[in-house]
Amino acid sequence: MRLTVDQYSKHFKMSKEMIQSKLRAKKLNYIIENSQTYIIVTQEALEHARAMQEEKVQAIAVPVQTQPLKNAPAKPKATVAAVLALYQRENKHLKDKILKLEDKIDQLIADKEQMLRDERDKIEQLYNTKDEQLKNILELINKKMLLEHNSFQTIHEIESIDTAEEKTLHEPLIAEPESDKIFVELKEYLKSLDIKSYQKKNIKKRFLDAYHSDIRIIQRNGKLYLDLARYDYTDLLKH
Repeated sequence: MRLTVDQYSKHFKMSKEMIQSKLRAKKLNYIIENSQTYIIVTQEALEHARAMQEEKVQAIAVPVQTQPLKNAPAKPKATVAAVLALYQRENKHLKDKILKLEDKIDQLIADKEQMLRDERDKIEQLYNTKDEQLKNILELINKKMLLEHNSFQTIHEIESIDTAEEKTLHEPLIAEPESDKIFVELKEYLKSLDIKSYQKKNIKKRFLDAYHSDIRIIQRNGKLYLDLARYDYTDLLKH
């Protein structure tokens, strides 16, 4: 329910100056429509004010009789203490309402702060996830580039072998010294070593595992070749 300043003053027996002071201090809920101020009042507060006014009237009113009745019991007159007690009860009621409103305001502020913290945590988690995804993508790109680079070098070396063999076919077959050979087949090289059969298998497996990631290993027609003039294969030839 909403009341104008005049209506509020009439119902609650309060001066307009005091009402304006409470409005400025924002102690009353109000709205302004068409330049008219309306004070928001609950039905409970209105009924409470009406009951308080009735109690005051009953306490202050003095029964008027034209002729006193004989042996009639005297009605108690209102005292200053009774009026003060009524004001104290009203004041206590208003204080309780103010405390409840303050508790609600504190709870709303706490809920809003918690909501902001939760939102901040969600945003941080989202950015951390995006950073991790970007890191994984960059690692995949680097691996792919490395594989392409190794493949390019292997193809280039195989083409060099093909070119050398084609040149050999058109030239007279002349035995070359062992030191002049560039590429050595892994199988032939292992035969020249004084090692056991299972050790040769282990070395060959080691070369096959490292083929896609090691540019020192050259493959052509299913055979593995070594470039002893350019590379050191000590780590792969351990037995």
